[in-house]
Amino acid sequence: MRSLNTSAGGQESRSRRHPIVVEPNALLQEIAKKQVKVVDVRKAEEYSQDHITGAVSIPLANILNADSLEKVAEVYGNTGIDDNIHVVVYDDTFGALAARVAWTLEYIGHPNVSLLSITYSTWKSMGLEIESRAAVYPKVKHSLKVNNEILATADYVNSCIEQDGKVVLDSRERLNYLDHHIPKAINMPWKTFSGENSILRSAEELRRIVQNRGINDGQEVITYCGSVGTLSGLAYYALHLAGYRNVKLYAKSLKEWKSMGLPTEVVKDANFWDLSAG
Repeated sequence: MRSLNTSAGGQESRSRRHPIVVEPNALLQEIAKKQVKVVDVRKAEEYSQDHITGAVSIPLANILNADSLEKVAEVYGNTGIDDNIHVVVYDDTFGALAARVAWTLEYIGHPNVSLLSITYSTWKSMGLEIESRAAVYPKVKHSLKVNNEILATADYVNSCIEQDGKVVLDSRERLNYLDHHIPKAINMPWKTFSGENSILRSAEELRRIVQNRGINDGQEVITYCGSVGTLSGLAYYALHLAGYRNVKLYAKSLKEWKSMGLPTEVVKDANFWDLSAG
């Protein structure tokens, strides 16, 4: 049985057939045509109060607590998600929880996944379709075709620190980064990627912001955050939306890195820009 953070043989890259971010009107059209499964990753009690009509409940904790990739695939299959259906994921936490669940779906070999462009609170405020009845679909079997190209382990990150053409990207808040981070990592706090009325800025804005930090689209970028890869999951999708194709997520992030006794860097005597930059 394979752990969510253990490599399991090389896999060729999967092609994405759907947009990274889906707007509400486009999602409503897909729901009407029954061409999509919508996934709510909030806590079960929040889902039970109300949710997008037809959405299934897969709390992030259900994914993180699965003890094998087979169990992860089973979680999705139990909600009626098969290998081919388009999946749109949403949360009420600026997209970070949704991004982590969406990434995990990609990791087990399901590239047809998108993020809803807005949070659930925004969806409700727009008066769009919601319900309180739990959506139940026949269970199916989701296959397991692990895509190791999008996962970075601690050993892999450690090997990349001094390599040209590879960038380690810290997605935490600026002050956390200044306090300690993986050596040579560049800081782009998750708020850098957030749009004013959507979970992510436009592709053009994101590309300009990332390139302004000296990261070009020919480089490999490895994203990480504090613990389970939520903030860095959002960065993962922001980079893809910006046109970057060689992106990996260090899913266990700094929590594992420190537990392994691996080195960190501190920024001393930070100037005003360091303290205020986002």
